[in-house]
Amino acid sequence: MRFGVIGAGVIGRTHAQTIQSLSPRAELAVVADIIPERAHELATKHGVDAATSIEEVLERSDVDVVTIATPSGRHADGAVAALDAGKHVIIEKPLDINLEAARRVAEAEKRSDRTAMVVSQHRYDPASQIVHKAVRAGKFGRLTSGNAIMSWWRSQGYYDSGDWRGTWELDGGGALMNQGIHTIDLMTWFLGEPVEVYAWADLLAHERIEVEDTAVATVRFANGALGVVHGTTAAYPGLTTKVHVHGDQGSAVIDHNKLVYFHSAGDSSEDYAYGAGGSANQAEAALAAAGYAAKEEKKDEPTVAGLTATSHTTQFGDFLDAVEQGRSPLVTVAEGTQTLALIRGIYESARTQSPVKIKELTS
Repeated sequence: MRFGVIGAGVIGRTHAQTIQSLSPRAELAVVADIIPERAHELATKHGVDAATSIEEVLERSDVDVVTIATPSGRHADGAVAALDAGKHVIIEKPLDINLEAARRVAEAEKRSDRTAMVVSQHRYDPASQIVHKAVRAGKFGRLTSGNAIMSWWRSQGYYDSGDWRGTWELDGGGALMNQGIHTIDLMTWFLGEPVEVYAWADLLAHERIEVEDTAVATVRFANGALGVVHGTTAAYPGLTTKVHVHGDQGSAVIDHNKLVYFHSAGDSSEDYAYGAGGSANQAEAALAAAGYAAKEEKKDEPTVAGLTATSHTTQFGDFLDAVEQGRSPLVTVAEGTQTLALIRGIYESARTQSPVKIKELTS
């Protein structure tokens, strides 16, 4: 399949590298950016054509798939245009910055015979796959709680590097919408549909931006489990992300995309809980059972701006499989909408200082 990348910034460069890594199944044909120099630079690097508008790409009959790597508030516009033009679409996270835009993408996919996928590459990490399969198999018993923790640092220079960064119109939010969305997505993938949220958000360590750099929230899920979200880009010098999943028969902890703790009990007696039934941490055994040795668990090679392409490659490969097999990819528009809805609910709760029911935002 031949690809066109829309947006030649940091994420666009990652998309281009990812597509090239999947050759010969995937081939990069064209890169577009409204800044001609940026489009030309990335196109020249990969030996492909350059364009200055999405329309130029969509007019090409030799482009099968379009990836959207524009500022977040323009994602839906590009995705809808591509679907209406008969192209398959890969949309960088978030799906968009508001739920009405997300609905437009869902409607465009429905009326087309094409496939759309939202990027959430960490679902493909070995740790995430193991925990999700364990949840589905009931190995943790009844799910009781979970945490999504992202304690990162972004300098003032990061926000000053683009006029759209830190704006509600194009960034759609701050620490949660732009960075914490991956960790939040994993928590919802594990714990299920979020139904209610109460939150606080503030700007505590940066200037000249409109959005939050720190937010905390409590979440209630449809299955009764409770969750905590903590996201910040004001935690110098920047720590790892963590996802905790807890049930009445087991727990798991993912730290920096690695499975650092896993326990599924044969029973939940106090003796077993305190280790009398064997080693409490079964992470190495869980990795081995899934075909991974702990020391072989994926170590991504950095690409640009500290990003990695390995998980993107796995997700783009799943997209190719989905199109060829006529099935849905792992991360659908509906799933991207669910994660977006929780973040929008957090922002609304922080704004009103009251609990927010997610269905009131999505109905």
